[in-house]
Amino acid sequence: MLAVFDRTVAKCPEGLENMESGPGEKGVGGVASLVEHFSATREGAVTMRLGSSGAMAYTTEKQNPLLPRLFAAVDDIYCLFQGHIGNIAHLKQQYGLNKTANEVIIVIEAYRSLRDRGPYPADQVVRDLSGKFAFILFDCSAKSTFIAADADGSVPFYWGTDSGGHLVLSDDVDVIKKGCGKSFASFPKGCFFTTSGGLRSFEHPLNEVKLMPRVDSKGEVCGATYEIDAQTKKESSMPRVGSAANWSSHY
Repeated sequence: MLAVFDRTVAKCPEGLENMESGPGEKGVGGVASLVEHFSATREGAVTMRLGSSGAMAYTTEKQNPLLPRLFAAVDDIYCLFQGHIGNIAHLKQQYGLNKTANEVIIVIEAYRSLRDRGPYPADQVVRDLSGKFAFILFDCSAKSTFIAADADGSVPFYWGTDSGGHLVLSDDVDVIKKGCGKSFASFPKGCFFTTSGGLRSFEHPLNEVKLMPRVDSKGEVCGATYEIDAQTKKESSMPRVGSAANWSSHY
């Protein structure tokens, strides 16, 4: 799977800026070029253009049967999901979904619960997903992203920036290398990223996430990884708002 987002909807985290003057390896860079390269090199690829916000693409070919890729679009919310959720029956009941709902529909409904004044903070919603997963969600109406990976990093999942400053995410390291050069890194396990809140940990929501420079085999700094800072706590930011308020800026 692949997602490329403009900086206006997904600002690149510090440390992942592309350090090369041109696009990534073999000249692949930019939303159109990355998506075209993905489509040309993967049989049965499906692409979704998100206007000026970016694009998403995926294929079900050559996937791990234990970590399948799923896609769904509901009310201008697009979501790519890879993996599986173990407590799916409980979550269907929690969100009032029918028996045919799968993992990607659950993630969309969980996001809508957060966006539309849900009673739980985002870290708890992601923490309630028990299983092996990584997902990328984009809400066209709110111009918002919601991205996460499970606490064990069970699904290969990478992110970085291309030469134009677009945030790039994929489960294929070769795609990331071609688009982002040396700026890529594994998406931090046990963390989630939103347009409004940036990168946060759902495992340790009261701890800050700190940047750790990544050094390649030649000893050169090439991007960054992120780890939980056990020494730094942050105050709870649970908003006190009425039932009619919009919580989209708080998750």
